[in-house]
Amino acid sequence: MTSSLLRPRGRIRTAPAATGTPVAVGGGTEPTRILDWRDPRVTALARTLELPAGADPVASLRRAHRWIATSVRPVYSVQDERPVSQVLRLGRGSCSQRLAVLEAVARATGTATRVRGLVVDGAFWYPRFPRLRALVPDQVLLVWPEFRLPESAAEPGAARWLTVSELFGARSERGAAPGGGFTNAGSETLFEAIARTAVDWDGAAALCPTGGAPCDLSAYVLTDLGHFDSRDALFARHGQTLCPLARTVAEPVLGRRAAGA
Repeated sequence: MTSSLLRPRGRIRTAPAATGTPVAVGGGTEPTRILDWRDPRVTALARTLELPAGADPVASLRRAHRWIATSVRPVYSVQDERPVSQVLRLGRGSCSQRLAVLEAVARATGTATRVRGLVVDGAFWYPRFPRLRALVPDQVLLVWPEFRLPESAAEPGAARWLTVSELFGARSERGAAPGGGFTNAGSETLFEAIARTAVDWDGAAALCPTGGAPCDLSAYVLTDLGHFDSRDALFARHGQTLCPLARTVAEPVLGRRAAGA
């Protein structure tokens, strides 16, 4: 039912070749074209949230997430490379764009970020577009952020990366959340869901006991593209979900359509 015609041409999204030794991806705190945190809008947001550099990164990120969830309206924008400053100016954004805002705030306050690229089956979005299944792309490029935490005393020098899935608690500890797991139906988006329940792309959480809704979304993952220093680097390598023409046609409509509507 999904369509491969909307994907960018010439992009072969395959998992990185196994070399025996994992390649470390260190991420960074520098601004990028998308994560343009030196823009006055982003720096003003960090000041508004009272997030000084050096503060507890997890507490700061949780506070920023709550602000974004209530202040940046969720829509179905398909312009994944839109700079964070523009998302804040518009006051609306897709899950990917809102996650980018969270990454930009992290970098602005000294917490390094990187991303993991996942190619997800378009069928995962069927509940959002029940009458437009034929137009749902067969592959959706999901950008999943990670945040570098301070080194622990037990493992000095070892990088500790916190996936956004576990920003509000370990997946294994959150299976009994009220309402069960994330179903991608209704008004709740992935961005909101990470604050409420386990969102697991690796098959580590199995089923949420409450309600029986799945926390394990790994069956939808077609390809794990690995880690990248930034979402800019991921898009440069693998392109956005939709080809330029499809984005141009769809953005005026989907970019204003409320998620869940």
